[in-house]
Amino acid sequence: MDRTERVKFSWHLYLNYLIHGMAIVILAQNMNVLGDQWHVSDAKVAMVISSLGFGRLLVLYFSGLLSDKYGRKLFVRMGILTYIPFFIGIVLSPNVYVAYFFGILAGMANSFLDSGTYPALMETFPTNATTANVLIKAFASIGELILPIFVTILEAFNLWYGYSFIFCAAVLALNYLFIRKAKFVDVDVSGIKFKDSKSKLSVVEKVNAVTLTVYGYIAMSTFYLVSQWLTKYGQEALNMNTAHARYLVSIYSMGSIVGVIITTILTSRHLLKGTHIMLLSTVISFVTLTTMTAILNPTVILIGSFLVGASAAGGVLQVGLTIMSELFPKRKGMVTGIYYTAGGLSSFTIPVITGFLYNNGVRSIMVFDCVIAVIGVLCSVVVILNTRNKSAIGV
Repeated sequence: MDRTERVKFSWHLYLNYLIHGMAIVILAQNMNVLGDQWHVSDAKVAMVISSLGFGRLLVLYFSGLLSDKYGRKLFVRMGILTYIPFFIGIVLSPNVYVAYFFGILAGMANSFLDSGTYPALMETFPTNATTANVLIKAFASIGELILPIFVTILEAFNLWYGYSFIFCAAVLALNYLFIRKAKFVDVDVSGIKFKDSKSKLSVVEKVNAVTLTVYGYIAMSTFYLVSQWLTKYGQEALNMNTAHARYLVSIYSMGSIVGVIITTILTSRHLLKGTHIMLLSTVISFVTLTTMTAILNPTVILIGSFLVGASAAGGVLQVGLTIMSELFPKRKGMVTGIYYTAGGLSSFTIPVITGFLYNNGVRSIMVFDCVIAVIGVLCSVVVILNTRNKSAIGV
């Protein structure tokens, strides 16, 4: 596969994640109309949204494991074929229970795509694996930006809300035709046995595996906490009105996109190793969050929202995955499953923890996020110390 073919191939993989980015917000953006369709409150629609996380955790580890055994193409195809029913099924669902089932399918589809796509990109671009993976975040972010605009246009012209769902399904269906015929990088997985995952690891390898798995949880938690509670923090800690408080999230999202661009430049030109980007990002996140918590000033919060978006949600989660995959190159699928399972657990446990902390005020949640961030810094330091003799790109 020459460079032109590899680039064309990768664009089709990224297209799946542009649609995935739309899927992340499509239920929330259509909450009112879906609530009317299912005759339920917004809270019940939110329950359907949570089903995506449940479906993701349901199969993520095992799909990663099987990706190593049966190849990447199978799971990319499975991801597309599982996502399409979600988009069609939601608009046809007569009630919230049927919709919940299709939401689980969407979560499973996300897991299948992750298990096939991340390893496939690392194998297609072995010398630029970090850049290839970070671009997944970029395309997902673009999808998250496009979908609300699409929905707004449909509402402005009084068009059926379902067109946005059908559009996503149609793009995936067309993309599947290419993926079905595409040639993935030939990686010999036939000889890999499940028992290989139990082979003895050195003490350093075990420490790296555990540390990076913990980091998967930490990285997800750091930006999840900010994205979910930033508006409330602005309202209650700084007495901002609702419009201005919501604006903080927009600033945060802009920072995320800028962060992805910066990370892509740094990794594509090999200006910094992945481990150094990981440490730099976590340090910036920690310092920024600490400043936002200690100094209750609108300007500080505004700038901080941008910086924490750039550092915590600018692709560092994907950087951590790439580092872990390069340290365990024969088990990229399994590593993807383990790493993102840890991240998925964050979406279940963090809401419970923050719900308890909120009884003591929203500021206590920001303090908790600072604690999470400093653990991320410690994880980064441990990985750097344990990989300082590695010469692999990205490590």
